[in-house]
Amino acid sequence: MMSDPVDPYIFSSDTLPSDPRFLPPLANGRLGWRVFGTIMHMGGIYNGERGACHRADIPCPLAVKMRMEEEGTHSYTLDTHTGIFTHSILTSRVQASQLFYAHRQYPNLLVMEVFLQRQKTTEEPITVTLESSFTPYSDDITFQDAPDYKGGRHIFGQTKSPEVPGGLSTSMHLIWTPLTTSVTLLPDQSQSRWGFLVAAAESSESVQACFDTGLELFEHGDLQTSHLRAWAELWLGSRVELAGPLPLSRAVIGCMFYLLSAFPSLTEAPSLFGGVSPGGLSNGGQGQDYWGHVFWDQDTWIYPSIALFYPKLARAVLDYRVRTIEGAKANAEQQGYKGLKFPWESAVSGQEVCPDDIYGQQEIHINGDVILAFQQYLYLTQDLEMFKEGRGSEVVWGVADYWVSRVTWNPEDQHYHIRGVMPPDEYYYNVDNSVYTNSVAKNSLQFAVELAALLQHPAPPEWQEVADKLKIPFDEELKYHPEFDGYRKGSPVKQADAVMLGYPLGLSMSLEVRRNDLEWYETVTDPHGPAMTWGMFAVGWLELSEAQKAQQLLDKCFENIQGPFQPAICRCGVSRLMALERSTSSPVWVGFCRLFCLGTLALGEHPLTSTYVLICKHSKHKHTDIQHKQGLKLTPTC
Repeated sequence: MMSDPVDPYIFSSDTLPSDPRFLPPLANGRLGWRVFGTIMHMGGIYNGERGACHRADIPCPLAVKMRMEEEGTHSYTLDTHTGIFTHSILTSRVQASQLFYAHRQYPNLLVMEVFLQRQKTTEEPITVTLESSFTPYSDDITFQDAPDYKGGRHIFGQTKSPEVPGGLSTSMHLIWTPLTTSVTLLPDQSQSRWGFLVAAAESSESVQACFDTGLELFEHGDLQTSHLRAWAELWLGSRVELAGPLPLSRAVIGCMFYLLSAFPSLTEAPSLFGGVSPGGLSNGGQGQDYWGHVFWDQDTWIYPSIALFYPKLARAVLDYRVRTIEGAKANAEQQGYKGLKFPWESAVSGQEVCPDDIYGQQEIHINGDVILAFQQYLYLTQDLEMFKEGRGSEVVWGVADYWVSRVTWNPEDQHYHIRGVMPPDEYYYNVDNSVYTNSVAKNSLQFAVELAALLQHPAPPEWQEVADKLKIPFDEELKYHPEFDGYRKGSPVKQADAVMLGYPLGLSMSLEVRRNDLEWYETVTDPHGPAMTWGMFAVGWLELSEAQKAQQLLDKCFENIQGPFQPAICRCGVSRLMALERSTSSPVWVGFCRLFCLGTLALGEHPLTSTYVLICKHSKHKHTDIQHKQGLKLTPTC
């Protein structure tokens, strides 16, 4: 008799990870929380001025653990079909289940349900203890009590410091179902269910409306079912499954689950979306996980995977950047340049909030990274409305104006130069002509000209002139791309940089040059650098039909996965300037990097083994060109 097949969407364990960072995060694009944790976060809610800006810690009333006096079998399960985490205790008398979820359809709600079911007929009451570690206090928000609302506790307050000096602090309201210390199944009951709600919003009216919705849904038995329907609808948009090794399949599913959890629902107003930070919404407090800021990870690493299947969610990313245009103008003006300069690290205003000035001043490739996302969106959707009424053209042309004002003409080599930058390889700074920065700047300018033609807008001639004459460093003798002027071959490298010229930038080069870039940089790249590095190398080797080498680099990605719930840790070493151990639990960032790599590997015409079969389900979009062994590349005509 054959056993039932294992469902790769179900991640289960009989114990919890000893490191709380590896507990599963639950999020819905608005609220994010790590199960059993005392802190949650809300998208767009930050505390602290400029470089001190970080996600405001919000106390979570669902910091509750279920206990029983009698011995039982414990199980902990994350169901990625439904976004529900369950802790179950099974004894001879009862099965007790504690369910948590960030509501997928109503994103201002977090929910805990407790369900008790008798396993045999008895006349005894059965009691389960609920131990809470919640306190209504935050280091970032000064809370005070408000009158109870429909049986729920209500507190409200404001963040202690605005993001921009002189700006307004953000308000925050919480209403939650008061927690009991225990729940009891009465003698005449075979089963019973209890629901506990948390509603979070920025005004009293909004939080009350959200709490009302939760109460009504629970009363009519539709609280969980409406959540399940929303997740089912989301998964209908696409699923990426691998018929083959279970760990690989779970890794890809986990990537997609955490990816989708970081985005709003398909019905939510995009104006409320606060962007995606590498560590997701569950992380980002002061000094942790990049403070919850948004930077190039969103536009370069995170965005492509979602854009392929969910154009509406992709547009939410672009709309986030559009809402920060005024901040980007201010950044450019402060540096003495024209146009738009998007911040290296962004929160709500679009002004620079990186804790160390040098990154915001010099890691200017972020501008080109933002434009790459807009470019991919147009090629995928042909949605010109985004660039007209949606103000996308302001972004594209503003960045083009910035590049024109930022370059310097060099009469000796008859090229424009971009001086004094930090490349993606952050081991170096104040360098001239970063090959990645200049290449992504050239692409930005070319796309600005292309968009102008599509919209019948006169393009300033300097856009094309600078694009044509911008220096792209290349060593004619050694046939490779130095990272920047003066780079010495063999010098250590932090992460993928020059190897990104082939993918995703698509810079034209011979196979010999592509191989040289891969071989020479792989040997000097920090083995403990960011996880996405190895995905870029793997894609490059697949371009050259080197499946075995790609497999080796794929294995490096797997070193970051932390079972049993599939979050990943990113060890980026000690930053040269910040002296901070960047060892963070980053389900979103590393998850996307794995998906980027895994999906690309499986899509190659030469799969790594005969058992890898990729199934892309329900994709409705026809503007994707799957090129020979190169993963997914987008062109204007594909």
